[in-house]
Amino acid sequence: MGMLFLICLEGSIYSCKHCYTHLGLADDIISKSFHCRHGKAYLFNKVVNITVGEKEERMMMTGMHTVVDIFCVGCGSIVGWKYVRYGS
Repeated sequence: MGMLFLICLEGSIYSCKHCYTHLGLADDIISKSFHCRHGKAYLFNKVVNITVGEKEERMMMTGMHTVVDIFCVGCGSIVGWKYVRYGS
């Protein structure tokens, strides 16, 4: 396995609750009015230091969506999901 390079963010940040790897900036939050099966969820415009899982169809409160789970590169914990957009 190669060396892990992490992007360090400055300012008001959100980080992994397990290993504290930086994930996103407060300024990149689009909405705080999302919910998931574990409680409150935030919609970010941009995140860093993540890897993505396999595409899957998932029933959300707004209907069926294609999503991928996202994982922290520091510890591998699932930190949320990402909507998959078709096209360009």
